Amino acid sequence: PPPPPEPVGLVPADIPLDILHEDADLIVLNKPPGLVVHPAPGHAADTLVNALLHHCTDLQGIGGELRPGIVHRLDKDTSGVLVVAKNEPAVASLVAQFSAHTVQKEYLALVWGTPAPSAGTIDLPIGRHPIHRKKMAVTKKGRPAVTRYETLAAGPLAALLKVRIETGRTHQIRVHMAQRGHPVVGDTTYGRARHGLPPDLSIPRQMLHAHMLQITHPRSGAPLAVTAPPPPDFLAAQRILMGASPFH
Repeated sequence: PPPPPEPVGLVPADIPLDILHEDADLIVLNKPPGLVVHPAPGHAADTLVNALLHHCTDLQGIGGELRPGIVHRLDKDTSGVLVVAKNEPAVASLVAQFSAHTVQKEYLALVWGTPAPSAGTIDLPIGRHPIHRKKMAVTKKGRPAVTRYETLAAGPLAALLKVRIETGRTHQIRVHMAQRGHPVVGDTTYGRARHGLPPDLSIPRQMLHAHMLQITHPRSGAPLAVTAPPPPDFLAAQRILMGASPFH
């Protein structure tokens, strides 16, 4: 029989990938800031999916036609560790792990001010904003969301946090930290404009980086933890706002 037609818009693209781990079942990569995960209006051929189709030619159709291998997402402007499944059993295993919240996800975040207490848990439900439909908000009718944070370093303007999320709600860390009065640096959606900042400080995006991801490997059943170093713009913002960077 003839091969099924390829879906419109899903074309391989020779976009470089920072691959942290790859085997027969999955690819773990360090997503750069600014890269959209899968095609959407305005991004038909310059997404992570297009890059993956070029890198892994037999990925087409795995886990669904339009999002081959994609089992979770990072916001366009969030950098860091992302896992992609390379076959259907891996898709099923990873989707189940994310649904059951057994995947460990650890982020680094630069936030304005210094949280008090310096470590804690934010347990507030998150749902669609009642007026601004593209935004999320803490709302009584939202879905449960749990964020645990720990301050790694603090400066006069900002703090570096290690953040673990037990749930994976859209914009969860950004919404929870803004609710606490410490929005993520560079977050124009949930933060506010800052005045009197150093003139050499250019922050084009929210300073949020998916630092570590731990899954159960779908074939071996063993834990697989992968870490990704923060990108240069994160380190530069941290250096300017806080002095020396503990992450090199």
